[in-house]
Amino acid sequence: MSRITVHRKVIQVNLGEPSVAREDVLTVEEPLEIRVGGRSLVVTMRTPGHDVDLAAGFLVSEGVITSGEHFSAARYCAGVNEQGQNTYNILDVTLGAGVPPPDPSLERSFSTTSSCGLCGKASIETVRTQSAYDVSSDAVRIDAELLSTFPAQMRSRQGVFDKTGGLHAAALFDGVSGEMLVVREDVGRRNAVDKVVGWALKADRLPLAGTVLVVSGRASFELTQKAMMAGIPALAAISVPSSLAAELANELGMTLVGSMRGSSMVIYSAGERVVVARSSAAAAAASGLRDVPRPSQ
Repeated sequence: MSRITVHRKVIQVNLGEPSVAREDVLTVEEPLEIRVGGRSLVVTMRTPGHDVDLAAGFLVSEGVITSGEHFSAARYCAGVNEQGQNTYNILDVTLGAGVPPPDPSLERSFSTTSSCGLCGKASIETVRTQSAYDVSSDAVRIDAELLSTFPAQMRSRQGVFDKTGGLHAAALFDGVSGEMLVVREDVGRRNAVDKVVGWALKADRLPLAGTVLVVSGRASFELTQKAMMAGIPALAAISVPSSLAAELANELGMTLVGSMRGSSMVIYSAGERVVVARSSAAAAAASGLRDVPRPSQ
């Protein structure tokens, strides 16, 4: 299997001090071609590892599949480097019996980078996807104090980040017990989320009712959409969300939390799911976050 980290000789520069030659550890970034039934669907840059989860989660995000029975198998195809070694960078997915193949409009017109999931879409109409799950009806209530511990729990399980310092993560938590169900790392935030969703699909756990998805960095429109496609009612991010992420979450009735720093956080939509202390609850009610419009049926 491809490496996850590599060692590279570098020169450490500290102004006012002699430069030092040393060895550094970098996160590997390699292409992965995802095929469905032998037909190429997308080439994406990712950190090798949990590739089947990544492919499964990508297909959920694109609305191709919605349950574990729709994903039959996946196998690596021959793909070799200059030394004749298998790079494990081509993955062919077999869908379940009766599941239609992806619509040709989903095929990317060019390779995507680890930070660009919507790049290469054939048309602007394909950016928005329709979910099989309605997150607005999820009745989960999440204790704010418990929620505040999720980023640190996720960070404690980022083994590759400890070595490289250059990796995103996504983790799924039970919104009531606080149990961390799974954590995945990747150079791309969207890949990390796809790996989490793919894990859940393979475990036949979709929709992910009553859960919280925590992501490193910011919450983007695409990450909000991926959470929607998996039936996740709450998305929490270390940094601030984009305006489109907040708008989409509000439209869906999805709880969106950002700027998570220790005991501090900002709730951007569907704040009624977050149970806070009385003084904080009064502030949330005054802000209007407890009266979030639901999408029309």
